[in-house]
Amino acid sequence: MTQALHTSALTSLPLLARGKVRDNYAVGKDRLLMVASDRLSAFDVILGEPIPGKGALLTQMALFWFGRLGHICPNHLTGEAPESVVTAEEIPQVRDRSMLVKRLKPIPVEAVVRGYLAGSGWKEYQDSQAVCGVPLPAGLKNAGKLPEPIFTPAAKADVGEHDENISYEQVVKVVGPELAAQIKKISIQIYQEAAAFALTKGIIIADTKFEFGLDENGTLTLMDEVLTPDSSRYWPIEGYEAAYALGANPPSYDKQFVRDWLEAVRINGKPWDKTPPAPHLPPDVIGKTAAKYREALERLTAA
Repeated sequence: MTQALHTSALTSLPLLARGKVRDNYAVGKDRLLMVASDRLSAFDVILGEPIPGKGALLTQMALFWFGRLGHICPNHLTGEAPESVVTAEEIPQVRDRSMLVKRLKPIPVEAVVRGYLAGSGWKEYQDSQAVCGVPLPAGLKNAGKLPEPIFTPAAKADVGEHDENISYEQVVKVVGPELAAQIKKISIQIYQEAAAFALTKGIIIADTKFEFGLDENGTLTLMDEVLTPDSSRYWPIEGYEAAYALGANPPSYDKQFVRDWLEAVRINGKPWDKTPPAPHLPPDVIGKTAAKYREALERLTAA
């Protein structure tokens, strides 16, 4: 196992931004080097302990999906080796965990698609029988499959802030009706195709979020990561029915394991208030989380 990388430190390229997981560096004017660290964020707080191997697993999974979904929508990959733009000494920091991508004009909307009712969607449904303004039938349960996938966008927040659910009408205001309709249609199509494939591997993709940008010709392009357990709720098919029957959260391949631990932890007898600093993760939670990410990739890519 290579050493965990909490924060990359490349000096041969200018650092543009550090996100919750990725460190982005400028490569000339038209490309970016995206380095997936082993950082983990939960409740929009970056945890102090990295999950060893996570950045490489996420990158391999994103590359797998980009390869499968290219016929639906162009993506930001250049096809060039990330190692080609850093110094020899820096190669260990980028190997297996980086993508060399086109620099796009990002669209400031998170394109969220839900096929099942979970997380903030379930909370919202209980209050209003709708999610992001999309009305839903009565009588749905936590982790229940929706009659059809719904587009429930969010406004992209700064690091440390919570992404905020918004209505489709708000997306139209931000990007215009044509682009909003295109984003919605493509997002649902990608989700449906990916979810159907994942199901053949024994994985339910309950929901996911996509990010898009525009290239120099104004073409809508899929960017960032795609369909990883960091941007999606991945449930193994085993255990789903039993959890659903109880109204509980199904076992998952995503960060739910860490989230559940953080919800249960007590600091001086009180629950954590979900502001930095985060509680220290115990080694067994780190180890189990790393194993979950690994298992998800292995199942998905198994022949």
